[in-house]
Amino acid sequence: MRILTKTRAAISAVAVSGLVLTGTITGAAPAEAAPVSTWNRLAQCESSGRWHIDTGNGYYGGLQFSMGTWRAHGGGGNPARATKAKQIAVGEKVRRSQGWGAWPACSKKIGLR
Repeated sequence: MRILTKTRAAISAVAVSGLVLTGTITGAAPAEAAPVSTWNRLAQCESSGRWHIDTGNGYYGGLQFSMGTWRAHGGGGNPARATKAKQIAVGEKVRRSQGWGAWPACSKKIGLR
C-alpha cells in the first residue's frame, strides 16, 4: 500500500509537471535573443559604437541606458563600465519588457520592430 501511494504521488507530480510543461510549450514562446550584430548596429546608432561612453547626458554605455532602466533590469554599477556582453544581456531584458521602442529613434532608424 505504501509503494502504491508513493507511485500515485510520483504520477501526480509528473502529471502536474506535464501540465505546466505543456502550458509553457503551447503558450507564447519567449522572444529569442537578438544577434550580437543587431546590438552592434543599435550601439553604432546610439553611441557611435562606443560601449564605454559616459558623456554626462544621463545615458550610459553603448546602448545608452538611463541608470533607472539599467538597475530595473538587473544592471549594477555604471553601464559605461560594464562589459559589452553585460550591456547586451541587460539590453535583452529591456527589449523583452519594453520592446525595441526603448530605443525609439535608433530602433526606427535601423528598422527594428
